Amino acid sequence: MSRAQPPRAVFAMDPVHLPRLFPGPLMARLRQTAEVDPALVVRDFAEPAAAGALARAEVLITGWGCPRLDERALAAVPGLRAVLHAAGSVRPLAGDALWRRGVTVSSAVTGNAVPVAEYTLAMILLSGKDAFGHRERYRATRTRPSPAETAGIGNLGRRVGVVGASRVGRRLLELLRPYDFEVLLYDPYVDAAEAVALGARPASLEELLRDSDIVTLHAPDVPRTRRMLDRSALALMRDGGVLINTARGVLVDQDALTDELVSGRLSAVLDVTDPEPLPAGSPLYTLPNVFLTPHIAGSLGNELERLGRIVVEELERWARGLAPAHEVRQEDLTRVA
Repeated sequence: MSRAQPPRAVFAMDPVHLPRLFPGPLMARLRQTAEVDPALVVRDFAEPAAAGALARAEVLITGWGCPRLDERALAAVPGLRAVLHAAGSVRPLAGDALWRRGVTVSSAVTGNAVPVAEYTLAMILLSGKDAFGHRERYRATRTRPSPAETAGIGNLGRRVGVVGASRVGRRLLELLRPYDFEVLLYDPYVDAAEAVALGARPASLEELLRDSDIVTLHAPDVPRTRRMLDRSALALMRDGGVLINTARGVLVDQDALTDELVSGRLSAVLDVTDPEPLPAGSPLYTLPNVFLTPHIAGSLGNELERLGRIVVEELERWARGLAPAHEVRQEDLTRVA
């Protein structure tokens, strides 16, 4: 059932993100649905200037830079009924107090999965052509490679191992379908029939690491996945294999990976590391077999509008009395980002 009055909402995030998440037309659409002041963006729930708006708010529209919603923060928002997160994971945001209150929580993580999967696809294709290695050699020699130097490259029949059928992993599996890859999938929550339906051959983690030319990580950061690629797991990867990590740095034993990369046995595309950023003296900044980027795979620039659009659509659904399309439940956080 639709609400009689528009819901009262407050933005809670770093204000630098607001105009990119909600550019003019999208902000106008949001304000047609909710009573919200775009000039008020809360970063501290104890701010006196925000007290009145928070006391009346039913909806928080959150994003990067929002403080954790613990007992102290929630005391300022007694009428809170929904949190619509214009970013990815709600794990850093949602304290136990939020769940105990029974607040509806929604996230734009599905939208954030799109650019991560696109970045990963690009890196798989470039890795299959050894584009990064050839760039380094071309810089050094100023000559074209000989046929012998290109004999082992190419994407025809390349075996790609996808670790995790997360939202990013599933989007990537869709994007891989048109290419002539053999795709393996490891995910303990996906059975063989579903893996095949997703376009992949199910495999154990050990089999995937041993048999794949390129391994790409899309598992969540939960206790059982931390350091899932330890020294012994990395040793299973075939010589010349490529590891792509756009998930979380803590999925990999950073010291063990650094040793493999320094030895030259493996190559890597790393958008995330542990720690992040790496220490200034890390060899990964200069190794020719490492392509290192500063956590750019997720939504940036004009891609942020996609996240804002998801939040506006969720708000419109909530205002009509409908369940959110992208609801997050506390129990989900044991196995998703």
